[in-house]
Amino acid sequence: MKTLLGRRTRLLAATTATAGLVLVAGCSSGNGGGGATVKGVHLVKAGQLTTCTHLPYPPFQSEVNGKVQGFDVSLVDLVAKDLGVRQQILDTPFENFKTGAFLNSGQCDLAAAGMTITAERKKNVDFSDPYFEATQAVLVDRNSGINSLDDVKAKGKKLGAQAQTTGEDYVKGKGYDPISFESSDAVLNGLRTGQVQAVVIDYPVVQGWLKDKANAGRFKVVGNLKTGEQYGFTFKKGNTKLREAVSKAIADAKADGTYKKLYEKWIGPYDASAASPSAS
Repeated sequence: MKTLLGRRTRLLAATTATAGLVLVAGCSSGNGGGGATVKGVHLVKAGQLTTCTHLPYPPFQSEVNGKVQGFDVSLVDLVAKDLGVRQQILDTPFENFKTGAFLNSGQCDLAAAGMTITAERKKNVDFSDPYFEATQAVLVDRNSGINSLDDVKAKGKKLGAQAQTTGEDYVKGKGYDPISFESSDAVLNGLRTGQVQAVVIDYPVVQGWLKDKANAGRFKVVGNLKTGEQYGFTFKKGNTKLREAVSKAIADAKADGTYKKLYEKWIGPYDASAASPSAS
């Protein structure tokens, strides 16, 4: 799971099924305009489900031509549709996800950011049922001579990871001292420019990178680390109604085939084990 990219907050539109929206504004200023209750769910702004995210993190969320799209975005769209509102996305620094700051201040209803469920994070926020099980991939330059994570250390190569992520935590726990990058884009650029010869990051992110032929020709996956990570959406502690609405939308999407279609659209060939992690 990823980390902060700059210190900016931007309000953007999702490419929703319920409304074709465009880039809304430069800077957000709090909750303005009051909230509303829809189907028992309190929303911080009337007429919309406000989602905090952190860009970019394809295939879960990324901005293309002023609109935010991706797997997480599409899943939250389903919740917005059930509530009869539109989704609006607030791009925020990732440190706020750990503390729940934007949820507690009433700027967002929920956070969706490819975020791993951890005991530490549960101290500050409530999580939905898990919706995705992620593994960490070891991606290397094909000319590096690296064929495993162990080779990085054995051959004196440089390892990169995204700062403040579970991938970075994992390799540090294995005795590595990775070079930290602020975003997933910066991780890939570090590999491209030779700052590092290998990186560890969530496998779905690597899948997205390797869809590009140039990346696939230059880089290869030499390890898939099963770290038991499950993604969940987060809410202000005690926001039971919204948490239940989100978990229901995910369950319904899995039951009617919508989840599978979205998975194949954004991530790749459907993996039932990744799609159906046990509740944490």
